[in-house]
Amino acid sequence: MNQTINNTEKLSGHALLAHKSFLRRLNIWDWLFALAATLTAVFAQLQISHRMDAYEVAILWFCAAAAVLLGWFFKPLRWFTPASLLSAYGAVQLYGGNIAHADRFLLKYFLSSQSAVMWQCATVFLALFCYIAGAFTAHRRQTATNTLLGIGTVLTWVSALAGFIGLLVRWHESYLLRPDAGHIPVSNLYEVFILFLVITALMYLYYESRFAVQKLGGFVLSFMAAVVVFVLWYSLSREAHTIQPLIPALQSWWMKIHVPANFIGYGAFCISAMLGIAELMALRNENAGKKSWLPDSQTIEEVMYKAIAVGFLFFTIATILGALWAADAWGRYWSWDPKETWAFIVWLNYAVWLHMRLVAGWRGKVLAWWAVIGLFITAFAFVGVNMFLSGLHSYGTL
Repeated sequence: MNQTINNTEKLSGHALLAHKSFLRRLNIWDWLFALAATLTAVFAQLQISHRMDAYEVAILWFCAAAAVLLGWFFKPLRWFTPASLLSAYGAVQLYGGNIAHADRFLLKYFLSSQSAVMWQCATVFLALFCYIAGAFTAHRRQTATNTLLGIGTVLTWVSALAGFIGLLVRWHESYLLRPDAGHIPVSNLYEVFILFLVITALMYLYYESRFAVQKLGGFVLSFMAAVVVFVLWYSLSREAHTIQPLIPALQSWWMKIHVPANFIGYGAFCISAMLGIAELMALRNENAGKKSWLPDSQTIEEVMYKAIAVGFLFFTIATILGALWAADAWGRYWSWDPKETWAFIVWLNYAVWLHMRLVAGWRGKVLAWWAVIGLFITAFAFVGVNMFLSGLHSYGTL
């Protein structure tokens, strides 16, 4: 018996010795990607230094470092990021400093901000169809994956790529339209919904590859499709796609870091809600003794927990950044403005959810329902407050 324990301890020690540190697991492509990101940041600073103050230079280099770390952590971003930047740079060259060149073929049909966003919207629906059809086919043939599910994954990548290109090009277009009033495209509901779709797609794609849960794509993409419907309605009925001058309240470098952090949180919370629906369906099938076409409920809940944990982290960071921005703009960190109050409610909701899972040991149906209800709390904080309440954040109205 003692000999068995000693052998086990030796094996564990050998396993620890064989474990490589994060940096030692990096390959030549990772380091080339880091070099390319660094050179891109240098190029950007040299090209537009006249439009950047010290804070924006710091944000540029922070973004470059974050892109490198994300590319090392999630390998597909090593091609996604360069493809986005090169496509956007190609659009900038096609414009040639004149917005009238928007009728050029590649800009008109592919690379202008509105064309890229429309490709994003179209591929979301195509990906949704492939995920649903692929999940049905996989269940019927008793397989884990198939070509349709693979196509769904590819189309989701295309939607994220198109949306990110659209945002980058829209940023340049704002300077072409108003050289003295150009701004990062996260200033109104139309723009932040495009950002939301990009972030949600990328986060889902990471969890899909990490946990091999392609069959859950239909749940996440169905929510994204609902957002696309809203974006199309908002664009057609309110002409929200037109680039407007930035209002004084948003003319701050704080917006460049507060809004993206916020929407990482929103995207994660919305993914968790759709996974909550999937877990409830899986639990019902498991309790009835039926063979489910979904992954098992424990796997779904683990992905849901990971999403909420990441979302909570970034939402906390965004809330702190928002308080600092408020102190800079209004002279006080917190005003119990409706938007601030509901942001605190969202934060408290997921803080308690995490406490109940990690400390109280809750599992299963209660947490799944909680995640679904959390979507409505988050949606009201994001959109409902803007529609029905007024306050210091009323500039985001519909």
